[in-house]
Amino acid sequence: MSLTWFKKGTVYQIYPRSFNDSNGDGIGDLRGIIEKLDYLQSLNVDILWLSPIFSSPNDDNGYDISDYCNIMPEFGTMEDFDELLQKTHDRGMRLILDLVANHCSDEHRWFEEAKKSKDNSYRDYFHWRKPASDGGPPNNWKSFFGGSAWEYDSVSGEYYLHLFTKKQPDLNWENPKVREEIYNAMRFWLDKGVDGFRMDVIPLISKREGYPDAPNVGFRKIIEDIYANGPRLHEYLKEMTEKVVSRYDAFSLAEGVGINHNNAGLYINHDRKELDMLYHFDILECTIVNGKFEEASPFDLVNMKNIFKRWRDAVHEKGWLANAMGNHDFARMVSRFGNDKQYWSESAKMLFILQSTQNGTLNIYQGDEIGMTNIVLDSINEVKDIQSLNFYNENLETQRYSKELALEMINREGRDNARTPIQWNDEINGGFSIKEPWLKVNPNYHTINVEKQDKDPDSILNFYRNLLKVRKNHDVFVYGDVEELEFNDPSIYAYSKVFGKEKIMVILNFSSTNTKFSTSENINDAEVLINNYSSIEIFKDTISLKAYQGIILKL
Repeated sequence: MSLTWFKKGTVYQIYPRSFNDSNGDGIGDLRGIIEKLDYLQSLNVDILWLSPIFSSPNDDNGYDISDYCNIMPEFGTMEDFDELLQKTHDRGMRLILDLVANHCSDEHRWFEEAKKSKDNSYRDYFHWRKPASDGGPPNNWKSFFGGSAWEYDSVSGEYYLHLFTKKQPDLNWENPKVREEIYNAMRFWLDKGVDGFRMDVIPLISKREGYPDAPNVGFRKIIEDIYANGPRLHEYLKEMTEKVVSRYDAFSLAEGVGINHNNAGLYINHDRKELDMLYHFDILECTIVNGKFEEASPFDLVNMKNIFKRWRDAVHEKGWLANAMGNHDFARMVSRFGNDKQYWSESAKMLFILQSTQNGTLNIYQGDEIGMTNIVLDSINEVKDIQSLNFYNENLETQRYSKELALEMINREGRDNARTPIQWNDEINGGFSIKEPWLKVNPNYHTINVEKQDKDPDSILNFYRNLLKVRKNHDVFVYGDVEELEFNDPSIYAYSKVFGKEKIMVILNFSSTNTKFSTSENINDAEVLINNYSSIEIFKDTISLKAYQGIILKL
């Protein structure tokens, strides 16, 4: 197994709109990121991932791109980007961009041309179909964001496909011209020195011939069997890698929507030469039954253990995973998997011990390093996310839930939870902007903020810094073979890891009560590498664990 730089590296995801506002317009920007590069370097992260910064009308916060080779004016200029890239590299960090290749904006020149007539040269850049016999959509496909995945165009009398919002028409990858357009855009940024791409919903780019109706099964299953893993997908990925990514010192990180542990190897096994790594959704969605807002499932630690194990086993020594427990599309990690009230600090630290000791390239989402929590939006007027708004408006029509319950669901799982501005200090708007931000700042910024934690040696922030420093010096954290301990225990997650001559043991208490953990290992003289409490109680082969205590022992 090759130990390449991006495998051991730690990725830090920046959601630019919510990171730091340098010009006082309420929106984060590139110069705001430049201002915080020293902070990012202090975290001991290696790779910065920027969510889309390209020209966009912002129907889906930049994931609807109208020009792949230009910067959104709200974020700054190309000169700002060039400076950001150079200063990132000067600090020994790398930078990757978000490649949105499944769809573009309906305000992109390609689509504006395609709408003009059926014989326009850009018409075949998209998926157009005649209406069904009843005049309705060509099939029963639903959008990820609710409603039909087809939008009617009255000029041509045809429907176009959009698996996301109607302002995000899907690109037709069957057309070699489309593929070359995307490859040229990738080359544009790689030639500037960008270090790779996170590839948005890349498993969706190949559509099934004939656009068959989706069966009456859960939406997750529809994604796997109908939307993702299409017939020519791997042909396209091999072509992309051969023609573009492999020609640079760069890597590809795929968003693994619709991929399961059984077919993951087709994407990331080293001998297939397709993608360098992917992050899957089984952890991110482990409290969601079938659809983000519809049904909540209580957090189940044994289920989480099984998820980590089956994915680890599926790719062991053959491929590589990215390790993500939060991002811009999911509610806050400590609010979902920890205890963001009574044991906020302890559980946030413990969760990071778990994440940093799972195999794979570590992915941190902005704000998790200070334990940012979910926000309570008091009315639908405060909600900004298109997915949440579509869910709420559809609910108004169907009256399936009360308005109050619908808003409660949005507050529990909505994407705005992860997109609230970074809380830099306890000044107005959390130090994010002098103007009212585009999205409400979490009111707890007075107590949870970077400045306060920077000064506190026992803070979550300094815990992250220290743990990442330790991780850099111990390859066993990243590459070690895992032996599960007390696998079926519903409140303790424990495992040992071995790599070469290094061996560690990780013990995590996922409960708010004190408990004990016993092992057959000789741990009495073990070195404590990491502990999220100030003390530890070990007697012979038994460790006494406090609420949400997490420990890493070097054996």
